[in-house]
Amino acid sequence: MINNVVALVLGGGRGTRLIPLTSYRSKPAVPLAGKYRLIDIPLSNCINSGVNRIYVLTQFLSVSLHRHIRRTYRFDHFSGGFVEILAAQQTMQSGTDWYQGTADAVRKNLRYLEQPGIDFVLILSGDQLYRMNFAEMLRAHQSSGAEVSIAAKPYAATEVSDLGVMQVDKQGRVIGFVEKPKTEEAVRSVRTDPAWIESQGVRCDGRECLASMGIYLFRRDTIVKALRDTDDHDFGRQVFPSAIENSHVRVYLSDGYWEDIGTIGAFYRANLDLARSSPAFDLPSATDPIYSRPRFLPPARIEDATIRQSLIADGCVIHSGAVIENSVIGLRCHVGQGVTIRNSVLMGADEYETPDDEQQRIREKLPRVGIGDDSRIEGAIVDKNCRIGQGVMICNEAGIDQATLNDACQIRDGVIVVQKGATLADGTRLP
Repeated sequence: MINNVVALVLGGGRGTRLIPLTSYRSKPAVPLAGKYRLIDIPLSNCINSGVNRIYVLTQFLSVSLHRHIRRTYRFDHFSGGFVEILAAQQTMQSGTDWYQGTADAVRKNLRYLEQPGIDFVLILSGDQLYRMNFAEMLRAHQSSGAEVSIAAKPYAATEVSDLGVMQVDKQGRVIGFVEKPKTEEAVRSVRTDPAWIESQGVRCDGRECLASMGIYLFRRDTIVKALRDTDDHDFGRQVFPSAIENSHVRVYLSDGYWEDIGTIGAFYRANLDLARSSPAFDLPSATDPIYSRPRFLPPARIEDATIRQSLIADGCVIHSGAVIENSVIGLRCHVGQGVTIRNSVLMGADEYETPDDEQQRIREKLPRVGIGDDSRIEGAIVDKNCRIGQGVMICNEAGIDQATLNDACQIRDGVIVVQKGATLADGTRLP
């Protein structure tokens, strides 16, 4: 256990690029891989690294996120560990404004960082998929004498137009930074010597741009001073570039899997990759498990169905004749007879239907929660608690990239998204 480090997980953004998945929940609360939530990734990395003093900063649509954290992350009375929520609030010191950005969110909570026994502050995002040992990052940070360390991953010049790119000298000190370089000249200005990348034990393979992973490790006094002396709102665009000029900033190089789950397309691709036979990010791990809330659900029951290269979560019922390929099937999902599901993410249901629920459903002539008989779903995301009737077709055969189909269904990044709690009557065709 690392006693002198506190982690701050930033989970308060609006998540507009993930709408409609974030229409009813915050971005870190979005379900992942059938049974987890995005917030489980940074929290699991912290716990596996021995960092067990963690604050989660929240703001928008945070009720389900608060509930998940409260039910999941409980430490014993003797370890001193905690996962505490710091929701946006009005105080005498910070005023009445909500968080204006990532740096502003931390600034408004500096009193928690100034408590005794804290030497280092780890800043993490609540919407990324990766594994990292922060204890190793801390050791490298201390041995280098850095005031700020930032995790970076090598990319080719053609891949960094939406990333923050750093240039380092031969000692690994950051000497340049460009946010989302769009021109060849801008990329060239922050190109890193391939020999230095290779010297760190990472194969360059033409990847000469070191992109920020949004993982920052500060000396406590450094971050307190940086935030007190400025009114900067954002770490990536303001605080970090300023730190390069005024502090000793070094890169911590990582070449493992890392994905920013910032858009519907990224979320969709990351989930489907987890279901492949050799995923880039493998969920099972003897040493670095992903933690989540224990739900005490029964095993999935699968009748005479065909399932290939898919993840099936606990509590599912999959009936005869169903075909599921390259898909993620979430908790408590009911899949009817003759259903075809391909290249899709189904988030399942929050609860099983009770007998009273079933009687009400019959009276109102509604489909049950789940997927009705003989329906076909391809290239889609079906959010939680949806009622998909019999013979429903959800398939973007026309290749539409962006569209609003109705109040409950949209196409984003070419993926059909059925909104949480939506009802699609028997025989519905989308789009």
